[in-house]
Amino acid sequence: MTSPSPPAAAAPEAAAAPLFSTLPLDPKLLRAVAESGYASMTPIQAKAIPIVLDGRDVMGAAQTGTGKTAAFTLPLLQRMLKHENASMSPARHPVRALVLAPTRELADQVAMNVAKYAKYTQLRSAVVFGGIDIKPQLEELRKGVEVLIATPGRLLDHIEMKSAVLNQVEYVVLDEADRMLDIGFLPDLQRILGYLPKQRQTLLFSATFSPEIKRLASSYLQDPLTVEVARPNATASTVEQRFYAVSDDDKRRVVRQLLRTRELGQAIVFVNSKLGAARLARSFERDGLQTQALHGDKSQDERLKALAAFKRGEVQLLVATDVAARGLDIADLPAVFNFDVPFNAEDYVHRIGRTGRAGASGLAVTLVTRDDTRQIGEIERLIGRRIEIEPLDLDDDRPRRPRYRDDEDDDRADRSRREGAGPAAARDARPPSRHRDAPPARAPAADPFFDRPYEPSAGSAAAAPQVPHSAQAAQASGTAAVTDEAPAAPSRPASPNIRPKKKVAALLGGR
Repeated sequence: MTSPSPPAAAAPEAAAAPLFSTLPLDPKLLRAVAESGYASMTPIQAKAIPIVLDGRDVMGAAQTGTGKTAAFTLPLLQRMLKHENASMSPARHPVRALVLAPTRELADQVAMNVAKYAKYTQLRSAVVFGGIDIKPQLEELRKGVEVLIATPGRLLDHIEMKSAVLNQVEYVVLDEADRMLDIGFLPDLQRILGYLPKQRQTLLFSATFSPEIKRLASSYLQDPLTVEVARPNATASTVEQRFYAVSDDDKRRVVRQLLRTRELGQAIVFVNSKLGAARLARSFERDGLQTQALHGDKSQDERLKALAAFKRGEVQLLVATDVAARGLDIADLPAVFNFDVPFNAEDYVHRIGRTGRAGASGLAVTLVTRDDTRQIGEIERLIGRRIEIEPLDLDDDRPRRPRYRDDEDDDRADRSRREGAGPAAARDARPPSRHRDAPPARAPAADPFFDRPYEPSAGSAAAAPQVPHSAQAAQASGTAAVTDEAPAAPSRPASPNIRPKKKVAALLGGR
């Protein structure tokens, strides 16, 4: 463990898990651990705690849900007990340990664990993150705290306001460092680490190791030991991973069906966008499921209330973005659903790490569409195993429209056809349906004027005198005929539907 190069502390695990009582920890810490219900250590705790107690820098790689928080909290509290005092002066309680977390939820989770393990000591702790009023945080920091848990953005606010002084920090923990780099916190991390003393112990814990993380470790960690309890980027063996080929329109039906057939009481449904989380939560509410949304546009108070309701069992589904994939410790969560395949393959490891924690079994379901081929390939390369995408037969649970009388007539016609009646008889037995058949053509309105043959009016008959028959005959023979007969009167009266012109006086323009 004292080699100058960073070896991997990955010795074969003992048959029986080591007990916390075998560690050189203060009785006050062991009492708090026992009251928390823990007797034996997880592999990451058994390997990391002795190294941290020796004062070495550590790079810890472990699956989510394996106890990384206790792996760095307990040895740091043990080493800070030498500074324990009951003084009320803030000057006697400077910040000596700084824990940086990428999200508010993870920071709050770590703060609760620190307070739980340090409750029988005189060490003080506080947590600061954005999204809430900064005034209560200022008052708490002015009283003095030894352990400060923070998100990078809010910590920089306190540094600029002179409410957080970090010149006496001895221990630094970068929790989920890869996520901080993904979010874009690298410039903030560099600024914060620039305020710290050069001589310090630095611990870096994460479920995944990327080349960027290794470069960060080489810049800020001094001769670190790499502690691995599983292959990097591996998923927990207690989580059953299923991949189903579905269409976008069927995703909600798949979730409802699996909740029903698997008898799942609760689940987290992960999506890729904040807008998608809000819309999907409303849709599940309309389906009759108690649902809450958890995303970055929610205020911190709303997010904490949603998490508390989910942990109490008052909410069946928690629709969340990747903001909830890091550090959430929900006991006995039976399942998670990847409603959207994550853009970043490492987020898949963190998402499914919300279930199957502390050795319990869990189910992780990923809904795959034809557009997700690239992301699935990246997940395969990351976890190192081939992914089998299965088809899923959906139950037809869509609401049915009420049966009409015409539907009953259709059924009778079908029965008669099956009983041997000819097609013509079956067709005759089926009355016309007003729902599927085309409506009959409407007869045009009857108008007697348009039904009559053409009849010239009196005015047109006077303008065009009739040619006598003798004249017609003469024209046909090519000879001239002279007659004095008057034009014949029309054989039919004018149409009664045409009104005669009114006589108008000459003064008004008439003739």
